Amino acid sequence: MAVSRAAIARRAVLRAMILSLALLLPPAAAWAEPQALCTLVTDAATGAVLVEEGDCHSRTTPASTFKIPLAVMAYDAGLLSDAHAPVMAFRPGDPDWGGANWTRDTDPADWMRYSVVWYSQRLTHAMGAGTLARYAQAFGYGNADVSGDPGPGNGLDRAWIASSLQVSPHGQAAFLRALVQGTLPAAPQAMEHTRALVEQQEVGDWVLHGKTGGAYPRRADRSFDYARGWGWYVGWATQGKRTLVFVRLTQARERSESSPGLLTRDAFVQDWPGLAGR
Repeated sequence: MAVSRAAIARRAVLRAMILSLALLLPPAAAWAEPQALCTLVTDAATGAVLVEEGDCHSRTTPASTFKIPLAVMAYDAGLLSDAHAPVMAFRPGDPDWGGANWTRDTDPADWMRYSVVWYSQRLTHAMGAGTLARYAQAFGYGNADVSGDPGPGNGLDRAWIASSLQVSPHGQAAFLRALVQGTLPAAPQAMEHTRALVEQQEVGDWVLHGKTGGAYPRRADRSFDYARGWGWYVGWATQGKRTLVFVRLTQARERSESSPGLLTRDAFVQDWPGLAGR
């Protein structure tokens, strides 16, 4: 059936209105971009602060960045042998929201790479609350409070996930500097194994060794606020004999399909050349 000139004109006007509206609205990626709370870069050799932007002194949950100190603890305590031992099997009832990478046999390398929560829980339960707290205190890691949520006594399951354990970006940087320098109160081999376990990627002529972390604030009714997730990316960067420690902490402004930690890492990697050049 023939379409009238008037109908064609109306469609043209409608398309123009839709296009105009789209130009006025920000792209979805801009809405999902988290807000940087702190960016911190220090010199590993001297401790000098090279970049400090935002609030880098307030404490919040370390989320999965706690896997780095936990690895040192577990190697030092003899619970981990190397990057591939021990292998632990997923059990029904273990946290499984990480998908297929969380529901199969897991070794320390996979634990760190895929942030497998239940593997962390096996280590903390094997260590016990007293030993875990003593290590955290000895490392000067945040408030060293591994008691967990008030009441349930779930510290060994989630103290580091939006719960009692809190650390600031400066606290993260101090711990990482000690790890890189080999000055933590732990066996040198435990620190060496941990440094080798942390994921690395090349950015220009730098090699970044980093760990992401993401967690969500609790509301008064104990539900999670998925629109305000915290994202971390922490670690150290090497270029020849030079080593810099870095910390980036963000908080989301709306819910995103991607992990807050992954968003934080990706943005930081893009920013790194400019940060390293300061």
